[in-house]
Amino acid sequence: MPDETLQRYRQSIDNIDAALVFLLAERFKVTQAVGRYKAETGLPPADPGREEAQIARLRALAKDADLDPEFSEKFLRFIIDEVIRHHQRAQQAGTGSA
Repeated sequence: MPDETLQRYRQSIDNIDAALVFLLAERFKVTQAVGRYKAETGLPPADPGREEAQIARLRALAKDADLDPEFSEKFLRFIIDEVIRHHQRAQQAGTGSA
C-alpha cells in the first residue's frame, strides 16, 4: 500500500487530470461552434496564421510556467489537428455538426 504522501500526490494528479478532461471538453464545444460557423460561412477549416500565433503564445506561457515549450507545442498541435479534423467534417457535412 502506498504511503500517505504518495497517495496525496496521486490524488492531486487525479484531480488535475479530471480538470484537464473537462477543460478540453469545454474547449472542443467552442471549437465545434467555430467549425459550424466556418462551414456556414464558407471559411476554410484551417487557419495557419491563427495556429502559429496560438503556438507562439502557448510556448511563451509554457516558458513562464516553467513547462517545456516543446512539450506545450506538441500538445497544442495535437489539439489543433483534432480541431481541424472536426472542422473538415463540418465542411463535408455541410451542417457543421461534426
